[in-house]
Amino acid sequence: MYLNDLLAEKQISKYRLAKESGVPQTTIVDICSRKARIEKCSAATLYKISKVLGVSMESLIEQEMENDEPQQKRSSFEVFKSNVCHLVKAKGDIDFLIDTLTTDEVRTLYDRKWYAEAFYLLAMLDYLSRENNVPLCTKYNDIRTQKLQETIYPAGVVLSDTAAKTDKHRKECMKNAIPEFLHFNIVESEIRNVC
Repeated sequence: MYLNDLLAEKQISKYRLAKESGVPQTTIVDICSRKARIEKCSAATLYKISKVLGVSMESLIEQEMENDEPQQKRSSFEVFKSNVCHLVKAKGDIDFLIDTLTTDEVRTLYDRKWYAEAFYLLAMLDYLSRENNVPLCTKYNDIRTQKLQETIYPAGVVLSDTAAKTDKHRKECMKNAIPEFLHFNIVESEIRNVC
């Protein structure tokens, strides 16, 4: 965090900054711990802090915003599944496996707590590994011990059952489910027939 760096560089404590600026110490602590966002502070607060530190108000905000990671936008699970299937089709099984393992996307999704996406991608890796007689990558064994609490069916299947007021389509889909996906409570029966 830029404010922490400035305080260290200028050898000023948070307490001293609060006293000299007139900004409450709790506000300074909240900004430094990222509990409060500096760009959301009032102009008066920014002015007081920047004056004591001898920097411009803009530099406090700009530096902080440059250091922020871009926010990741989460698409619907159906869109995610479709994108993964299209990537498999476009790259081919082996290149998809290599690229996905190299980028460590499974771990990235899992760490983001996007569990459905992480499990789907790992299931795809495991399925393609089995289909191509490739040994499983063991670096995801910790994730393989988990699964979604509720079963996810394809949206079209759920809609069909809802419209017909039955569970016939879900039962049929479950019979044809790919084991690697079902392991994570994701019902997937077709990954290759994408257009």
